[in-house]
Amino acid sequence: MTANALDTHQHAQCCKNCDTVTSGNYCHHCGQATHLHVPSAREFLHEFIAHYVALEGKLWRSLKLLLFKPGLLSREYIEGRRVRYIEPLRLYLTFSIIFFALFKMSGVEIINIGGRSDTPPALSAPAGVQPQKETEDSADFRELQDKTKRLLGNISPRLEQGAGRFFAMSPKDRNDTAKRVFFSYTPYAIFLMMPVFALYLKLLYLGTGRRYGEHFLFALHSNGFAFLMLSLFMLADGWNFVRFVLLAWLVFYLPTAMRRVYGGGRIMTALRWTVLMVLHLFTLVTAVSLAVAVGLLL
Repeated sequence: MTANALDTHQHAQCCKNCDTVTSGNYCHHCGQATHLHVPSAREFLHEFIAHYVALEGKLWRSLKLLLFKPGLLSREYIEGRRVRYIEPLRLYLTFSIIFFALFKMSGVEIINIGGRSDTPPALSAPAGVQPQKETEDSADFRELQDKTKRLLGNISPRLEQGAGRFFAMSPKDRNDTAKRVFFSYTPYAIFLMMPVFALYLKLLYLGTGRRYGEHFLFALHSNGFAFLMLSLFMLADGWNFVRFVLLAWLVFYLPTAMRRVYGGGRIMTALRWTVLMVLHLFTLVTAVSLAVAVGLLL
């Protein structure tokens, strides 16, 4: 065998991706195929369709369990049956992105800061004279601004400067800025609450032998379901009966899922669910409020 042939033979035995010596059709180290070539249009189309159909199959199987079998998707993952379903983190992120996109497009008035100061004076009022109630509201709002800046100044001069910049804006600019910050920071704040949600479950089910990772998995699935239900709720605008059914299923879903995953009687599950909801809603509101406040001031 010539030197050139030997070099070619040795090169063919190495993975082009990680340079690991291979002995089959696939690299045992990184999984890449050892026989590579530029795919034809037919091969490319076949690979794309196969990947899409596989992903679609996973999606429908995951949705079927998530929507109609509370807790079963989490049990499947815990018991090791995972390849046939969408990953929990991807499922959660997908539905949260859809929810916030729909929420933003819905035009729901979330924040209204100092909106009353935009109200035009009464037509009958003399030029340059504000109605009495509007003057009182503006005075109260300015007093609140001063108190807020002083309070923040005791914490950090930077926060005081941020508050000064924010309050110096026109009411419309304040509202627009607050909405922009809300939609920018709230998804991250809610996602960061998932480990806390899992911690609450860990504490509520102490002594069951469940690992923290199992609680985190359940948190992703249950909160992903909540985002999906809320998205459907917004899309069902004008369909009051459908909205009622969605909200009712949203309320009863979590305790049903908790019983399927963790076991236990109805009364203890109801008590745990109540404590979990109170703690989660409190920390959720606190986290979102802090996130928006920090986003506005920094």
